[in-house]
Amino acid sequence: MIYQKLKEIELIVLDVDGVLTNSDLLAGDDGKLWRTMNARDGYALRRAIQANLNVIIITGGRNKFVEERLTALGIKTVFLGAMDKVSVLDNYLRENQTDYNNILYCGDDLVDLEVMKKVGLPVCPYDAVPEIKAISKYVCKNSGGKGCVRELIEMIMKLKGLW
Repeated sequence: MIYQKLKEIELIVLDVDGVLTNSDLLAGDDGKLWRTMNARDGYALRRAIQANLNVIIITGGRNKFVEERLTALGIKTVFLGAMDKVSVLDNYLRENQTDYNNILYCGDDLVDLEVMKKVGLPVCPYDAVPEIKAISKYVCKNSGGKGCVRELIEMIMKLKGLW
């Protein structure tokens, strides 16, 4: 069943911290917080965009570097500072005249819980919190920031004959 649902995905929605990063924050002397992102995840995101897959980011974080990195990969829609992710996605879907059925949402923590309950395919990294794992239809073999996004995108693209 998971493979059929992956074939039908029309929109990939990703959180950042804990999904595209490993949740660690490095605090600099200048007060800035630094994150690391996985290059293989980035490669997969770029391939997904080039194959015309629709990918958006919804994150509670406000880091401009994150936005710059994601737009450099070709992602056109990045929502920063989104604490009510359901409202953000509701508005996006209304503007784009689509619904929740064929959406994959990858989240890792409680801030993602309510929006993940609404999508057709909630998924999470291996190291997500137990509440998120409990509602996910697929738990990645890889952890956040360690290739879980690559894992998901590669599966989708292979099933669609795009990889």
